[in-house]
Order: sequence, then structure tokens, then C-alpha cells
Amino acid sequence: MPFYQKLGKVPAKRHTVNRKENGELISEQVFGTAGFAGMTSNLYHMHPPTIVSRYGKEYSVAPEVAVERNLKMTRMKGFQIKPEADYLDSRKTVLTNATVNITLAAPQKSMTEYFYKNADSDEVIFIHKGTGTLKTLMGNISFEYGDYLVVPRGMVYQIEFDTEENRLFIVESTDPVFTPKRYRNNFGQLLEHSPFCERDIHGPSELETFDELGEFMVKIRKQDVIHEVVYASHPFDVVGWDGYNFPYKFSIHDFEPITGRIHLPPPIHQTFEAASFVICSFVPRLYDYHPDAIPAPYNHSNIDSDELLYYVDGDFMSRNDIEAGHISLHPAGLVHGPHPGAAERSIGKTETEELAVMVDTFAPLMITKVGVEISDPDYYKSWNNH
Repeated sequence: MPFYQKLGKVPAKRHTVNRKENGELISEQVFGTAGFAGMTSNLYHMHPPTIVSRYGKEYSVAPEVAVERNLKMTRMKGFQIKPEADYLDSRKTVLTNATVNITLAAPQKSMTEYFYKNADSDEVIFIHKGTGTLKTLMGNISFEYGDYLVVPRGMVYQIEFDTEENRLFIVESTDPVFTPKRYRNNFGQLLEHSPFCERDIHGPSELETFDELGEFMVKIRKQDVIHEVVYASHPFDVVGWDGYNFPYKFSIHDFEPITGRIHLPPPIHQTFEAASFVICSFVPRLYDYHPDAIPAPYNHSNIDSDELLYYVDGDFMSRNDIEAGHISLHPAGLVHGPHPGAAERSIGKTETEELAVMVDTFAPLMITKVGVEISDPDYYKSWNNH
């Protein structure tokens, strides 16, 4: 995020002498993106974060593609993903391309035996069900239903869940994830017409420093392989940090909808962007208020992007027979629009209570074997009863 944050104790100047009480140097780490040209933070460790004791297992987590070239409107029933105890084991990629993974997870247990680092991708973790704490080397972030957790690549973290019933919708991106640039000025500040502002963005608020030596397993994802790396010091030994590159949360409930007299296109719902996709938030809002407005979306052609909708809650006015946890995919090349009867039903309505997350990718999405297993093969026929 392009604004400054600071937590814990940092020296007056970067790259200067900073000692522990016993006189030993504190180790500085520059945690950055795009080499040294992107956003960075400076972290200060009790021990050098470079001491690897040994390497363990390596195993592939590459998505297994079942449908490489898809031109079929598809619905997936996300809650058919079965809960699993382990966080990483529970993550099931259902759609993928060269830069994006769309992943569902239903973990039952907190991460206590290892730490995780995704060295391939930024992660946007949407909390559909569950509460808990995202624990990172830069501090802790509590989360609940409706929160987006934005975790930059290379961030070491654990997740502590309060209960065993958790449902996560995860977007993994090899491109950095930002707030939409049209909502920012030249200095990175969110502008007055933005549907959210910096007050709605919450970075780590509690920095726990563990000055511990021993054996600490970090599972690192690199090139779709998990590498088990054992470090000699606790990853969360940071005494302070400052900068612009950090994990944060943003609640979908804090997104302020933009409305108009007639139907406005999906970019008004945009929440995040990357070079290869955008993420939008559909939230409760007033409907269009022209006397002859049709609030339901018009039919439109996906020429440049695949459109994915993850349904969270409420009555999504443009669709029939949609439930929480469903995913709809409308691929580029086809015209898509409201289900039969939806446009007529929407006339005269004043508001909607829908809650959904949309991902538009600029490259086609491939369906994985797991995605096929939870798909409704006849979804495309649901427009035939006009």
C-alpha cells in the first residue's frame, strides 16, 4: 500500500548501527518489491534471518488442469470443497492461468507446526466464514467475516482460527496487488471519490517479538513447489519495522457503493487491481433511481476478460438458483447477462442486499480437476427457459 506505517522500535536512520542490550547488532532486512524500485519496508530482527539449519521435503502444489481451453459458462459449488485440518492441504485451486490462481479452502485447524511463505504470489484471502488472527513477522491482524487479507509475496505468516468452521476464497497473483490507480493521486493517496480510504485499511496492530533459537519450519512456495526449510531462529523475531510494504485487511463491509440514475458498469465496484486482473466488491446498495431504470445488468460481451463471481451472501438479483459459496464463470468470447425474468423482476426495486466478490482476468482461466469435480455441467442451460 502506498502509505507509510511504523510498528515497534526502529533507529533514526536506515542502515545504521542498531544494537541489542547485550551489544550485539540487530539485523536489518529490506523487504521490497520490483527489486529496489517498488514499495519497501525495513525490518529489524533479533537474529539474522538467513540462517538455514536444513532442508526437508519438496513437493508439487501445481494445479492440475482438466479444461485448458474453456468456452462454457460454468457454475461451481464451492462449499462442496471438503474441510481439511491442515491449512495448506485445505487449499484447492479451482481455476488458474499463468498469473492467477483462484483457490478455495476450508481449514479446520490453526497453523501451529510450521510457518508459510508464498514466494510466487501476492495473496488476497477473503474470509467467508470464520474468525481469527493473521500472524506475521510484521505483527498480527485480527479478521472476521467479510475481511480481505492482503498478504504481499515473501511474507512469512501463520493463521490462527477461533473455530473449525472456516471458508476462504483466495486469489493468488504473480503480479503485485494494489488499490485502483484511478482512485489515487500522484502521491498514492486515495482521492475523495474513492469508495474507501486509508481509514478503512488496517495494517498489523500488535507486534510480538520471539527471541528464540531452535528449529523452525517454514514452508516456502516457489515455482509451484513447497520447500520445507528449517531456520535456526524464530521467524517472528522482529523488534520494529517501517515502510510501505506490509500485510493489511480491508472489510468488504467498508466499501461504499457508487450508484447512479441508470445502471452503471462493473468498474464502479473495483476494489483491487493487478496487471492481469481486477477484483470488485458487490455490496448492499440503493438501486438505480431513474423512473424507467432497469437495475439488473444489461447483456454484455466478455471480449477481453473472463468474469468470475464468488457469491457470498444475500439475493444476487441477476441470477436464479445461486447460493452462498457458488462461483460463476463467464468466459471471454460469449455474451452473458441476467437470467430469464431477472430484468423484469428488478424494475421498481429500490435496493439490493447482495454480497459478492468478482474477479475479471485478462487472460483465459483454465479449469482444474478439482474445479470440474464441483461444477454443474448444465449451468449453461439455465438461460434457455426464457
